[in-house]
Amino acid sequence: MKSLLFLLTALPLSAAEPIELKLWPDGPPGKMQPHSKATEDFIRTKAGKSTITDIHEPTITVYRPEKPNGTAVIVAPGGGYVFLSAIHEGTQVCEWLNTLGVTGILLKYRTPTRDEAAPHEKPVQDAAKAIALVREHAKDWSLDPKRVGLLGFSAGGNLLAHIACDRLAKTELPDFGVMIYGGGFVDYKEPTKLKEGFTVPGDAPPMFLACAHDDGQNPTAATVLYLEYKKHKIPCELHLFTKGGHGFGMRDNKQPINAWPQRAADWMNSMGWLHK
Repeated sequence: MKSLLFLLTALPLSAAEPIELKLWPDGPPGKMQPHSKATEDFIRTKAGKSTITDIHEPTITVYRPEKPNGTAVIVAPGGGYVFLSAIHEGTQVCEWLNTLGVTGILLKYRTPTRDEAAPHEKPVQDAAKAIALVREHAKDWSLDPKRVGLLGFSAGGNLLAHIACDRLAKTELPDFGVMIYGGGFVDYKEPTKLKEGFTVPGDAPPMFLACAHDDGQNPTAATVLYLEYKKHKIPCELHLFTKGGHGFGMRDNKQPINAWPQRAADWMNSMGWLHK
């Protein structure tokens, strides 16, 4: 199996032929919890036709542009750590990144983990493994191993916050992050404060944050994270839009928040990640 994966990753890729690789060929670490009734109800009421559930074997799928500029962005869809919204927060995002010359890499991390004590733990393991794998194959895929970003929506944004900031052990870090309507890292009762134990270290990667004002606690979470970045003088850009709600991804819902892709592209360009 390992020799086959090496052969596949060494093959030249084209924009029309994405390639999928297992993150853990010998099986992922840890054990998945069986579905609880709460998880079953969440899937039944929240998951749509385009969502993916019961991911026990996480993968990455590489989407290469015709003229790669050397930057890669790993895309982590949302879904409450129970399912993945893998089209409007996944494949369509990778296709948009390709128009910027960026290699888009869809991360299908393990689900469901809603019933676990730390729902983000296994997804964060998968994200770190994905970052390591992309850097390992940077030469094969015409990438700069120092230009690997992570873009997360909703639960994927929570994943990004944990891998970028909440690190109990040494891990692979993205070189930058793009968080779209992420949250879940502030105190529920006092949302202007980070959760107990969650801190922003001085070596956190640069971050772009975008959220709609009418998206529950998420705009507050984005603002709190921005202020923590400001304290450490770490590059960070925050956009709060008047309307837009939650869960739109690349869909145009005719709201101000739909401008986020252009704003994110402008930020990546200003930081030098869209330059050849």
